[in-house]
Amino acid sequence: MPISITTAMPTSFKGEVLQALHNFTLSTGNVFKIALLKATAAGAGTYGAATTNYSNLTTDELGSGSGYTTGGNTLTNVTPTTSGTTGFTDFADTTWTAATFTTCGALIYNTSSSNRAAAVLSFGGDQTVSSGDFQIQFPAAAAATAIIRIA
Repeated sequence: MPISITTAMPTSFKGEVLQALHNFTLSTGNVFKIALLKATAAGAGTYGAATTNYSNLTTDELGSGSGYTTGGNTLTNVTPTTSGTTGFTDFADTTWTAATFTTCGALIYNTSSSNRAAAVLSFGGDQTVSSGDFQIQFPAAAAATAIIRIA
């Protein structure tokens, strides 16, 4: 069975925010990383709202090599803010250089809080890079578009 990914804010994350386990502040916040999953047909897990931790990826994460290092890239936080009735945060874009791989999605997780999951991202199908840059471009940090929003 291939990898199945649904873009979601993990249910566990919602409770953990209320427990103050995640701090997205730029200069004093937690360290967040983004790990990439293998191509759809190369894995077998199901990821979405029930994903709780980086360890859930088991063998479905891309392996080290070809421009990717297991564990993924460290993200640069955008300090949380509000607009209207929505609180939101975001991250700076991140790039894997000189990369050759195929991925179908990613997990954002908090290394400062026991690798707890913060967001599951589906790329809507396999994305391939061959001897080039693979960049995650996060949406604008705004109430209707930020990657993490609480409305």
